[in-house]
Amino acid sequence: MKLLATSSLGAFAAVALMSGAMAETRLTIATVNNGDMIRMQKLTDDFTKINPDIALNWVTLEENVLRQKVTTDIATKSGQYDILTIGTYEVPIWAKKGWLVPLDDLGADYDIDDLLPAIRSGLSLDGKLYAAPFYGESSMIMYRKDLFDKAGIKMPESPTWDFVADAARKITVNSSETYGICLRGKAGWGENMAFLSATANSFGARWFDEKWRPLRSAGMEERLELLRQGHARCRPSRRFLEWFQ
Repeated sequence: MKLLATSSLGAFAAVALMSGAMAETRLTIATVNNGDMIRMQKLTDDFTKINPDIALNWVTLEENVLRQKVTTDIATKSGQYDILTIGTYEVPIWAKKGWLVPLDDLGADYDIDDLLPAIRSGLSLDGKLYAAPFYGESSMIMYRKDLFDKAGIKMPESPTWDFVADAARKITVNSSETYGICLRGKAGWGENMAFLSATANSFGARWFDEKWRPLRSAGMEERLELLRQGHARCRPSRRFLEWFQ
């Protein structure tokens, strides 16, 4: 069973079976329960107006559950879902396994050259695009200027993680439930591991060497210790919210 896919950087994508829809067809779509995918569901009426013979059945799942279910569904070829949303992490792996087909004919109105290079590269294998992005993500620091001013802190143009950690400690006031930092803390690839990997890279750390041997580097230990301290001193008591909450 090979699939067609659309995807997004650090986010999710839709995967569809190659078989075309027939009269009175019902398509079951498994997707993650974040704001972008909820907005996508609101396009259902637009789709059914153009395709009145196709009904859409949405299955909305928490991210960790979704990744587990769709991976099992594809690997076992059970066909429980007709369309799946997956992330950039899965696309090249699934393409290499032969579970996806390249998107060679998206139509003249789809400008593939308009895709951001990083997103296009992440969704490609051997120069072929295997997924069309629905949205993309990036990591950034957002801060409240009023809390910085109150603590006498000025955000530099290029802050280091040591600066971020120090600022978080200065801003945190537990008695007034003012917390200095909010990071993804829930276990799971899309929940906290993607962010952890990106920040670890800024410390010069890697998980593996070129021969896929695990590395234990000072940079990784430094990154993990910084994360541990941030969670211990500066985070709210509700530690297990979804990342988008």
